[in-house]
Amino acid sequence: MIGDFLASWSLFGTTYAAGLLAAAALAQVGVFVVARNQIFLGAAVAQASTLGVALALRAAPFAGAAGLGWLDAEAAPTGFAVVASIATAWLVGRPRGPQRESEEALAGWVFLLASSVPVLLLAHSPHGLEEVHRLVFSTLLAASAGDVAGFAAVAAAGALVTARAWDTLLLVAVDPASATAAGLRPARWRWLSALWLGLAVGLAIRAAGALYAFGCLVLPALAAKALCREVRTMTWVAPALAAAASLAGFFAAHALDLPPAHLAVALLAALLPFLWLRRV
Repeated sequence: MIGDFLASWSLFGTTYAAGLLAAAALAQVGVFVVARNQIFLGAAVAQASTLGVALALRAAPFAGAAGLGWLDAEAAPTGFAVVASIATAWLVGRPRGPQRESEEALAGWVFLLASSVPVLLLAHSPHGLEEVHRLVFSTLLAASAGDVAGFAAVAAAGALVTARAWDTLLLVAVDPASATAAGLRPARWRWLSALWLGLAVGLAIRAAGALYAFGCLVLPALAAKALCREVRTMTWVAPALAAAASLAGFFAAHALDLPPAHLAVALLAALLPFLWLRRV
């Protein structure tokens, strides 16, 4: 079985590499999402990426007539997904006054809007609707060498930011008032975290789909939270768990002829109850 799996790397090596690097990159930023109790924000960002892809696909047929040829390019859906993710992460996650709607309410609104509108936009476009269904279903088979390079860059940048500015990121995330009193600029750091979250999720949507992106964003961080006493340690444990579970999922999926993204997420989800019981 192991020999067959290793032999499959000649065909699916790009898929496996993209999945492993995406899992690690998502888990890195997922630590901060979990630390701030913004799990539903992660779901909203993932779904907003799908809306971004749908908007790009819907606009593509009109691109030539409008003189916007770049909208018809292969990279346009990914760009729209990243922009939609970053915008959602910033707008939903920013501080709001007591008279404003809560973050949970706004995240729920974005999630439902972004779940319904793509289907309506592409209802009469068989190819576009098939693409939306693929994103919702989650599959890694469409990953490319460009995706591998993109996820490697995001993972490397995330590791660098975490190593260099960990204390600042955590303080801004959990106690913005103290960060302001310490002379920091929370708005600037919130922009950085929104960019980081949006970029990781937006890139993952096209290559892996919404389920895998959201699963690798929150499940490894929750597992690391159950294992670690310090949040700093979680930033290294969560990506390691994400990559290990994804590799195990890819191996089992190859042996059992099952969807690899779904099996990897299922393994991470199955691990959590055992870790939670361990703390009781």
